[in-house]
Amino acid sequence: MALHPQTWLKALPGGLYCEPGGFFIDPSRPVDRAVITHGHGDHARAGHGKVAATAETLAIMGVRYGDGFARQTQALGYGERLSLGDVTLMLEPAGHILGSAQVVLEHGGGRAVISGDYKRRFDPTCPPFTPVKCDVFITEATFGLPVFHHPPDRQEIAKILHARDLFPDRNVLVGAYSLGKCQRVIALLRRAGYDRPIYLHGAHQALCDLYVQLGQDLGVLLPATVADTAKIKNEIVLCPPSAIGEIWSRRLGDPVPAVASGWMRIRARAKQARAELPLIISDHCDWDELLQTVQDVGAPEIWVTHGREEALIHAIAQGGRKARALSLVGYEDEE
Repeated sequence: MALHPQTWLKALPGGLYCEPGGFFIDPSRPVDRAVITHGHGDHARAGHGKVAATAETLAIMGVRYGDGFARQTQALGYGERLSLGDVTLMLEPAGHILGSAQVVLEHGGGRAVISGDYKRRFDPTCPPFTPVKCDVFITEATFGLPVFHHPPDRQEIAKILHARDLFPDRNVLVGAYSLGKCQRVIALLRRAGYDRPIYLHGAHQALCDLYVQLGQDLGVLLPATVADTAKIKNEIVLCPPSAIGEIWSRRLGDPVPAVASGWMRIRARAKQARAELPLIISDHCDWDELLQTVQDVGAPEIWVTHGREEALIHAIAQGGRKARALSLVGYEDEE
């Protein structure tokens, strides 16, 4: 009889722990051995002893934390199998950002899949999410409420281009998270036919440079430095969402402030972000995509790590599957 994953996967204060393998997945504190799903700071932290992840995630961690972010690292390709103790581990694409991966664990005849953060939309900068059949699927629920329905990305990108045409004397300033969202917005603009230089806040430069080094074609990117802001007119400029409204942004004249985030569905969030042009572009699943993923993986049991857990658990249970909340701490709603 197969061992149920609940007998060997434990939710501990430091994160999700695989006992027979002796490792944590995305631990919230330094541990001896960690498997990291992707490079966002609430999942990938410095200070671990040994870290296994995709080569891209390790490169991202190196840029963010420096070369000594772990004592030892091991790069795994998608589909490559690794034995840790009595557990077989494999990474599969999560479609969240460059290098993001689901963690597939097999032990005692049972299989569990830890999604990390993931999305089901097309993203030019990373491989798409791959559904993996399993006994337990462990999912996030950042947008796990029926109110969240993300519109087509091309529709939101068209808003940026329309704003630039509508206001020929103003720049369009797009607030986007520096890892993943920034590069995806750039890539989607390029696919929409926008071939002018795109200007970057300094906080975006290093990770965009890394994406280019790793083979991503982002077109011509130029720094939006203070010395040159007077020369930047009717251009698209990307910055961290927190930079909108700061002194730096006011040096761009009177830009059209936009923010790219799934949270822009909520008017209060858009107002709080000072977004004149809210762009609903998310690197997470919306409500329908979460439910579709549950169907696609075919797991009879679903565990929810963090996010809007209650509504999703209720909907899954109504569909005839078991579901429970892990309520893991340390994961943020930034996106």
